[in-house]
Amino acid sequence: MSNIQDKVVVIMGASSGIGEATTKKLAQEGAKLVIAARREDRLKSLVESLPNAEFSYAVADVRNKEEVQAVVDLAIEKYGRVDVLYNNAGVMPTAALSEKRFDEWRLMLDINIMGVLNGIASVLPIMKKQQSGHIIATDSIAGHVVYPGSAVYCGTKFAVRAIMEGLRQEERENNIRSTIISPGLVDTELYTTVNDPVNREWLKNNAKIPGVGLNPSDVADAVAYAISTPETVAISEIMIRPTKQVI
Repeated sequence: MSNIQDKVVVIMGASSGIGEATTKKLAQEGAKLVIAARREDRLKSLVESLPNAEFSYAVADVRNKEEVQAVVDLAIEKYGRVDVLYNNAGVMPTAALSEKRFDEWRLMLDINIMGVLNGIASVLPIMKKQQSGHIIATDSIAGHVVYPGSAVYCGTKFAVRAIMEGLRQEERENNIRSTIISPGLVDTELYTTVNDPVNREWLKNNAKIPGVGLNPSDVADAVAYAISTPETVAISEIMIRPTKQVI
């Protein structure tokens, strides 16, 4: 039996890309899933595509802590526990700091950082009471390496890395594990959050080239591996690059 079987897993940002691929992967492994995202139509079609899986969905924006809490409450109502929370929602508008894109900066801070904190806050009391749990966040190679045009995005991902390590240290005695998954370029819809047309097209087209971009299922496999490890093992971070990526 898979170590994932019957685990109650909450996935935020589940409607496309890495979240969708992870939902499918964990459903195959027999997890009990509660998935959430902003687009209800995408969640519905995902549920319909997996008729034999056991899961529920809720519409939620990770910027809204009440909506995030409601997703976790749904998992508790249905299953009585939460074994894994996967904070996967994120945006990546890229531009030089000199362009002063204040609205984009705020959006990245609210989704990439506060979204993760809202998720952590919603499950920590439950996991402390259970004396077990696993919190995972999608970070990025940009959480380990800084490059031009992405200073703020990199800043948000460095912050997630620091927060998740702090979480590990604070909650290790409560048997709560933390993992960041740090992919390089992945063939997802993340390029749609980039407003610069040249950058957007480059990301969209290059992510589809094998070895230049990863498939979302490659990242889902890494998430599944982290979840499948014994409770006595803490996988702190997994960096997963396309073979041909430079940074």
